[in-house]
Formats: sequence, structure tokens, C-alpha cells
Amino acid sequence: MRKAEAPTPAVPTIQVIERLFSLMDVLASREDAISLKEISEKTGLHPSTAHRILNDLTIGRFVDRPEPGSYRLGMRLLELGNMVKARLNVRDAALAPMRDLHKLIQQPVNLSMRQGDEIVYIERAYSERSGMQVVRAIGGRAPLHLTSVGKLFLSVDEPMKVRSYATRTGLSGHTKNSITQLPVLERELSKVRQYGIARDNEELELGVRCIAAGIYDDQGKLLAGLSISAPADRLDEAWLPKLQATAEGISHALGYKA
Repeated sequence: MRKAEAPTPAVPTIQVIERLFSLMDVLASREDAISLKEISEKTGLHPSTAHRILNDLTIGRFVDRPEPGSYRLGMRLLELGNMVKARLNVRDAALAPMRDLHKLIQQPVNLSMRQGDEIVYIERAYSERSGMQVVRAIGGRAPLHLTSVGKLFLSVDEPMKVRSYATRTGLSGHTKNSITQLPVLERELSKVRQYGIARDNEELELGVRCIAAGIYDDQGKLLAGLSISAPADRLDEAWLPKLQATAEGISHALGYKA
């Protein structure tokens, strides 16, 4: 019987990407900084080529240059790694409770995290019987100020960061109910801080309302948001304690202690 051949490792089709991978592998092989000369020797790249790529990686904070002529992996990789780790952990902890909550209320239950100036939907529990079209698929994004979970994240930002967000985004609106003025947003965020929950009153999609509660990690940091979305005329305030209890249970599973 002929022995099956091992699959051929995939090779990047773009040369500069292949070189980038090679440089990152060399940097990852050592805890301390490595000189450009040694990096060039280990990768086989000309020093000027390695220097150009490393310089661009330094601009993106993927590589640090502690002193001229030496390099090490940068903090941006740690930030991205923690984001991926957190996303995987919170999804694992949240999936079963989300499904249980959906069975109780028969409306979509969403799990979202912040990424820059947007939230990203990373999981959803729903069924066709909910009577509402699912308008945001897993992986979909939406502006922070137009969503209930996004408002949770803005509420924990310092006032100056909220103003910077407003300047960057222009607080553009999607519907006639969208909050597009900074003073109005600041008053809304004050309510979020006071009550610990956030709302989207047809601000992202006409005909859809949402309520959200926060999920916290073992350091007490807001990690994600759990939200219920429903047709505007069917959102039931009686769901709120169930939502909060579910979010609190997921937080406890992640090590959070009130």
C-alpha cells in the first residue's frame, strides 16, 4: 500500500509577506532584542531589505526598536493576542447561557465586542420563529454610538475619549432616531453609567430596538456586551432582569467578582 504523502506547506504568494513572516519568526525565537546583522543572517535577507520591512513593522507597533540597530516583537502583537484570547474565552462561556436566554424570550440574543470605533458581533442565538429578520450577521460591525453594546463601551471611556470619538466619526446617523449630537450622546452615556444597561431605540435600524448589559473579565474590565434585539413594538422590559442575570453569570464564569 502506498504511503500517503505529507501535504506541502502553504507558501505566501506575495514575496514581501513571506519575508515578513520570516522576520517575525526570527524575532519570536528570542526573548531579547536581536541585531539587524543577526536578523539578516538568519533570514538570508539583505540588511537593507530587512531594515525596510522592520521599519514599517515598527511604525505599526508590531516590532519594537529598543535601541538603534536592534529589534524585538512589539506590544501590538500582545494586544491582538489578548483580543483573540478574550473573544474565544467569552464566546465559550457565553454560548450556552445565550441559548438558554433565547429559549425564554424567543428573540435574538447577541454577543458583541469592541474593536476600535465599532462593535463586532461574535455570536448570536436566534431562530426563525423570532419573527424578526436578523440584520447583523456574526462578524458584522456597527458604530459604537448607534448600538446598545457600543454605548456600554463608550460609557466606560473618559470624557475626552468620548469627545475624540465624536470628532473622528462625526457621529453620523443611520435613522431619524440616531444620536448625532455630542451633548445628547453624553447625556445618554450618563444614564448608561447610572443604570448599568444601555438601549438602542431604532437608532441603527428602524423597527428594531435593543437592550444590553455588560460582561466583565476577572479584572473588572468591560470585555463584551450581551444584547437582546426585537421588533420595536415587542421589546419587553420584563426581559431586562433575565438579560442582566445572564450577563452576570457569564462574567462570573470568566472570573469576575462584583
